[in-house]
Amino acid sequence: MHQFSSAGAGYRKSLEGWARAGIRQVEPAAELLDDFLKTETLASAKRVLTDNGLTIVSGAAGVTGLWEPNADFGKNLAAFQRRCGQFAELGAPLVYSPCATAAKFTAEDYARCLPNIRRTAEVARQFQMKVAAEFVRSSTFLASLPTALRLHREAAHPNFGILFDCYHFWSGPSKMEDLELIRPGEIIHAHLNDTQELPRELLDLRTRVIPGDGVAPLAKILGKLAEKGYAGPISVELFLPQFQQADPFALAQEIRGKAEGLLRQAGV
Repeated sequence: MHQFSSAGAGYRKSLEGWARAGIRQVEPAAELLDDFLKTETLASAKRVLTDNGLTIVSGAAGVTGLWEPNADFGKNLAAFQRRCGQFAELGAPLVYSPCATAAKFTAEDYARCLPNIRRTAEVARQFQMKVAAEFVRSSTFLASLPTALRLHREAAHPNFGILFDCYHFWSGPSKMEDLELIRPGEIIHAHLNDTQELPRELLDLRTRVIPGDGVAPLAKILGKLAEKGYAGPISVELFLPQFQQADPFALAQEIRGKAEGLLRQAGV
C-alpha cells in the first residue's frame, strides 16, 4: 500500500490500520513522515513499522526536479540526499521521484539530463539504495515508457531504474506494444491503480480507483510485466478523498480483496 492512499489518517494510523487488515509491505510518503516527525523521532517512525510487522519496500521521496535539466537541480539533489538518509534509516531498499515538470524542452535536453540522473543515482548508492524515476502522463519531459527506457539505458547506472505506474502508463501517451520493449531489471518498482471510464482528457490523479473497479486492462498489463521479468512489489496508490479519508483498515481490506483477485486473474 502507498501511503497517499490513506493520507488523511497520517503516518501512524494508516500503517496500523493496514497492518490489521493483513498488509505487510508498505510505501511511506515523505509528506506524512514530515508531519509525524513534528512531534516524534525517526526511531519512533521505524518502530511503527517493526511493531506492526511491516516491511518498507519503497519511499516516496517527495522531491522532484531530479531528472530534467533545471536551474534548481543542485537544491533538489540536496533535498533528495536528506530524504535518502531518512528512508535508509527506515530500511527502504529504494526511493522514487516522479517527473512532474511542465517546462519546455528540446531534443538536446535528453542528453543534458544524463549527468543529473547519474548524480542522483550516486546519492542513492551512498545509502545502499536504488532510485526510480516515475514517468508521469502529463509531464513535458518524461511522460511515456519508451522515453523512460531510453533514459535508463543511456544513463546506465546500476542504482537507477524505472517506476512503472499503471495509471500513467494506461492513461498517457504510452501504448500497449511498448511493454514489449522492457528488458529484465529495468522496472524496479510498480504502482497499481485503475482508471475511471472517462475521456482521457478528463483524467487526472483524482480519477484513479481501486484496482478492478475501472476500465484499464490491468490483468494484461500485470501479466506482461511479469513476463518481462518484474517480480517485485506493486503498491496501490490512490488520491480520491473518498479513499484518503476512509478508515485505513476498511480501505486496506477492500483493496486487498480486489487486488488479490486481479493478481490471480493475471496469473502472477
